[in-house]
Amino acid sequence: MMNYNKISGFSDEINQDIDIQFSVLNKLNIKYFEPRGINGKNISELTEDEVQCLREKMQKYGIKVSSIGSPIGKIFITEDFKEHFEVLKKVVKIAKELGTKYIRIFSFFHGEGEWTNEERDEVISRLKIMIEYAKENDVILLHENEKEIFGDTIDRCKYLMDTLCCYNFKAVFDPANFVQCGQDTKKAYEIMKPYIEYMHIKDALFVDDSVVPAGFGDGNLEYILKDLFKNGYDGYLSLEPHLGSFKGLENLENGNIMKDLPEGGEGTFTLAHSALVNIIKRIGE
Repeated sequence: MMNYNKISGFSDEINQDIDIQFSVLNKLNIKYFEPRGINGKNISELTEDEVQCLREKMQKYGIKVSSIGSPIGKIFITEDFKEHFEVLKKVVKIAKELGTKYIRIFSFFHGEGEWTNEERDEVISRLKIMIEYAKENDVILLHENEKEIFGDTIDRCKYLMDTLCCYNFKAVFDPANFVQCGQDTKKAYEIMKPYIEYMHIKDALFVDDSVVPAGFGDGNLEYILKDLFKNGYDGYLSLEPHLGSFKGLENLENGNIMKDLPEGGEGTFTLAHSALVNIIKRIGE
């Protein structure tokens, strides 16, 4: 556990340039990444030639894909699904070409106010179609509890899993997103534990929703990871720092976590990685 080797991350938070992303991952001895932004384009927008180029870069730097950080399901429930489904088909093809079975997805936005039964039923209908396609192509859709989509609260995430969970549809657990929805992450974890296939490492504060390094917020990252490891979890821990606008970096007190950090995206990504490594070390001790 001291040398947990399934750490990944959204390395586009380092830089849009894929060579810079991979150089930093090499420096940090991270072997995986969750592709989202590649040289200024979303992963779902890459041409076949660009996917091939990305594969070659991965081979050059010794980097593999943990999951596709896709935008699937991050549209309004009123938007055209047929067109969006074509994007899913493309993402599935990209996932296969890049050697991963995992695709991160969402469960759609809606307008203001409470979710109606009709909207809920439309969410389920769309997800069923997507899951059926995932079954046909032997990939796994990982639902992320993103703020303001249908599956953002504990109850609605559980509803999705109770209704749809199968080999091809499981959960990404993102503690910071639950915090930003005013949810108790320990409660969320205990309820969602049977469905968790993948972890996003992101922390946040209740007081202002700001994102902070793992262990510095209200996400109970150490509690969650300790229990996951205790129960045999060997899945990915994917860094999603979101620290670009974090104002309190200089005030952190955690040994040498801030010492000699590079500037910009590399610095904040390195900080996020260091915070996670420190948690893993404490758990191992």
